[in-house]
Amino acid sequence: MSSIDALKPSGPKAKSPATMKGPGLFLAQFAGDAAPFNSLDAICGWAAGLGYKGVQIPTWDTRLFDLEKAATSKSYADDITGLVASHGLSITELSTHLQGQLVAVNPAFDDAFDAFAPAAVRGNPSARQAWAVEQVKHAAKASRHLGLTTSVSFTGALAWPFVYPWPQRPAGLIETSFAELARRWVPIFNAYDEAGCDIGFELHPGEDVFDGVTFEMFLAAANDHPRCNINYDPSHFLLQGLDYLSFIDIYHERIKAFHVKDAEFNPTGRQGFYSGFQPWIDRAARFRSLGDGHVDFSGIFSKMAQYGYESWAVLEWECCLKHPEDGAREGAEFIAAHIIRVTERAFDDFAGTAPDDARNRRLLGIA
Repeated sequence: MSSIDALKPSGPKAKSPATMKGPGLFLAQFAGDAAPFNSLDAICGWAAGLGYKGVQIPTWDTRLFDLEKAATSKSYADDITGLVASHGLSITELSTHLQGQLVAVNPAFDDAFDAFAPAAVRGNPSARQAWAVEQVKHAAKASRHLGLTTSVSFTGALAWPFVYPWPQRPAGLIETSFAELARRWVPIFNAYDEAGCDIGFELHPGEDVFDGVTFEMFLAAANDHPRCNINYDPSHFLLQGLDYLSFIDIYHERIKAFHVKDAEFNPTGRQGFYSGFQPWIDRAARFRSLGDGHVDFSGIFSKMAQYGYESWAVLEWECCLKHPEDGAREGAEFIAAHIIRVTERAFDDFAGTAPDDARNRRLLGIA
């Protein structure tokens, strides 16, 4: 069976309906130099006060977290766990989005992405890549020390400059790029396997893996590695015109994390999905705070519950209009209101009867 066939729904669902955890908050967009956003202790207190139950930690922000120390010191990891728990919170996942981006960078973006790396490796793509790989592997070990079973990241991109097929792509270009992307990631997947941790990729324009088809291509090139999974974020799918509800039907077994982020698409006679190089506020396709966009979250939360997703619903706040603190406050309420507490019994159990094989056979006319 091919990797694509394996992703198609067939037969009974592998998991029963489940109630997910949340709300969680991705801290990356809120961390800063001013209190309460400049330390893990203070930002956790702020998040808990808004009603959050978990925090997703950006591993590149040393104001909040020391990734290498968490990978090498179980006692440090225990201290972090205890600090977060002191606010009534859990750690949902560690994020290596920026480091994952640097695992694969097309030369066209070398200068732009150098800012994600420490000064010592800037201007040196091979050294930068080696640093990024080590960082993502550190996150596997740190996750194990923290008792986490999922981490979230980006794949990086080699083929992205060729996303639109003009000029015509040379034969074999895309196959070569995905083979190379998998060659770089498989050793990282193996490190995650040793740590007992999945890695969920945010399928995002700018990455080579940005939709279902490209995820299938990557998965096939990585020999269906069990640690290669998805961080589901519907905002990126709405802005591509992808059916984000059917996506859950197809890929639910690979969805290990969930970014709850809204978006809207308002095409005009002047611009569409690509939005004409406009700033975010002037784009037809743009991100919004939860509840202000076009994403059908009632449908999403229903499907995630149906397919037994029981991990975290984590707000990733991005909006070109609303103040982030208002978005965070409203986001906690929005997620809490959408989480479905799964029923433990059928609604028509009151009319049920006890098992009776003889009666069943009579009803079916079986001698």
